[in-house]
Amino acid sequence: MAEEPTKTPGQPAGEVAEEEEGGDAAVHIVYVDRPENEEAEAFHIRTLAPVVGSEEKAKDTVIYHYKHAASGFSAKLTPKQVEELSKKPGVLQVVPDQTYTLHGPGGTGGTVHHMGIL
Repeated sequence: MAEEPTKTPGQPAGEVAEEEEGGDAAVHIVYVDRPENEEAEAFHIRTLAPVVGSEEKAKDTVIYHYKHAASGFSAKLTPKQVEELSKKPGVLQVVPDQTYTLHGPGGTGGTVHHMGIL
């Protein structure tokens, strides 16, 4: 019987899920429709727990809880977990996290100088 991986201090959130699922996990933003009478973090963990196997694993998988501008959380998930989580009640959308880069002077993007604003 294989030993369950444990999260070590300093280990990035979600790394345990990546090890268990063969290394194809990526960070996703999960948008939810949280019931007004339920605390955000508790709802996020309760929603994610059946997908990752336990509440403890869900706590280790969540990277950040969004509570103000949006309702949801970010977590490192495999494609299979994304598919399963997308079907859960209260889950509105699961999207891959993306990083956008702003280009400054000398970059390839349109800056205020290149656009003739300054």
